[in-house]
Amino acid sequence: MHSPIPPPIWLEPDPEHPSVLRPAPGSAADGSAASTGANASANPSASHRAGPSPAAATSRAHPARAAAAHPTMAFMASHPAHAIALGFGAGLARRAPGTVGTLWAWAAFLVMQPWLSDWGWAAVIAAGLLVGWWACTVTARHMGQPDSSHMVWDEVVAFWLVLWVLAPAGFWTQAYAFALFRLFDAVKFGPMAWADQAFKGFGPRGGFGVMLDDLAAAFCTLLVIAWWRF
Repeated sequence: MHSPIPPPIWLEPDPEHPSVLRPAPGSAADGSAASTGANASANPSASHRAGPSPAAATSRAHPARAAAAHPTMAFMASHPAHAIALGFGAGLARRAPGTVGTLWAWAAFLVMQPWLSDWGWAAVIAAGLLVGWWACTVTARHMGQPDSSHMVWDEVVAFWLVLWVLAPAGFWTQAYAFALFRLFDAVKFGPMAWADQAFKGFGPRGGFGVMLDDLAAAFCTLLVIAWWRF
């Protein structure tokens, strides 16, 4: 006989400690906590034997963990890695955060392009990949999701790479590259699917996988444009 599946638990930031999440009012965990408190009052000895709840132990062990489906501004501001992985706010978009993050990358590229040489762009992209690896590794662990769609730094750096290789390119070539990149990143077939599955999980390996599947999408984008041009 199978055990019943527990209801989902919705979390929200604690007003006094924004980097710590607590069960939202009315959620299963909130109700369970209230029920547990009532039982503890009726039977103090049983509460002493039971010890702290797993949720409370997890919260103490990982105060920045955010298993919520949608990160908040407070969560983004609670750690530098969160700000980077979430694209400095682009990843907070409730709809199509990957597309918003890629648009942010496009705008940032246009702003920085007059000031950076080829060597400058090479340095920015290399540093962005290394910092993004660290930021996505940390943020994935804190969110409790190995590759949340709200982590958009991978899209940012990968699309910078596309625009840098294509430069100088007109608006329509860049727009075509944007559409192709978003298609390859969303569909995830071939090399994108391999990168997404082979390195999925938490820790440095998972953070590397977050960056790698978007680099694969960038490579496919450039391949199609090269075929179209020549």
